[in-house]
Amino acid sequence: MKWIGKITGGVLGGLVLGPLGAALGLMLGHQFDADGDSADPEFGPVEDLATMRQRFFRATFRVMGYLAKSDGRVSEAEISAARMVMGQLRLGPEQTREAIDCFTSGKQPRFNFEGEMAQLARACRGRPEMARTFLEIQVRAALAGNNMGGPVRPRLIRLAQLLDISALEFAHVEAVLRIQSGAFRSGPSPGGGAGAGTRAPPRTDAIAEAYRVLGTEPRASDAEVVKAYRRALHRHHPDKLQANGLPESMIEHAKERTQQIIEAYELVCERRGMRK
Repeated sequence: MKWIGKITGGVLGGLVLGPLGAALGLMLGHQFDADGDSADPEFGPVEDLATMRQRFFRATFRVMGYLAKSDGRVSEAEISAARMVMGQLRLGPEQTREAIDCFTSGKQPRFNFEGEMAQLARACRGRPEMARTFLEIQVRAALAGNNMGGPVRPRLIRLAQLLDISALEFAHVEAVLRIQSGAFRSGPSPGGGAGAGTRAPPRTDAIAEAYRVLGTEPRASDAEVVKAYRRALHRHHPDKLQANGLPESMIEHAKERTQQIIEAYELVCERRGMRK
């Protein structure tokens, strides 16, 4: 399964950065696959890492199918959401067939969601970013599929519980993923004239979103905002995460989150008149 690293890298890069991110993720994933003959002693031998990557890929599409069928039927929007993920992966024929088979398997009444998640939770033990990333992929697909309506939300909450992700963390993941790329600032002014091509003032809700990304509140002091910013950067910094065991196939995901944190902090500083 030498392509599993490429798959994981592709999905993470594609989900957060589009086609360019997918390409970067695939390259990083290729390196991760190529490095398969080494292992982090903290997490076990090579075969454990290979099994984890394989399980992550298969569980991604099985659980996606399970969530899509949670209300008794799979809508066109939910099918499109799954296809979106597969498209961003740039899967070959063999990988596409496996992804579809896994998605179909997850839709079946006999699918053992609790058992699947128990296995994934064991594979992610000691790798919390793997668990969080899995949740983020499912939340992204669910938002695109039916906006997390009906029984999807409680099942995602259960998924988070099984991966030992707190309710607060779940809420933060959802809030951040609802913030569209580039949503902190409005785009160029519409129409021609002197205002064309200039930046309009930040939206009020964009400021609130920026605080949520930083994990703090508007009533926080300047010092508390700086502390929250540094804490968020420390938690999501790619170098730190890689040193703690994050596979190279996920580095693009970490970079995107870091950039989002920086943009949020810049907007908050601008609104407060703080020096960066």
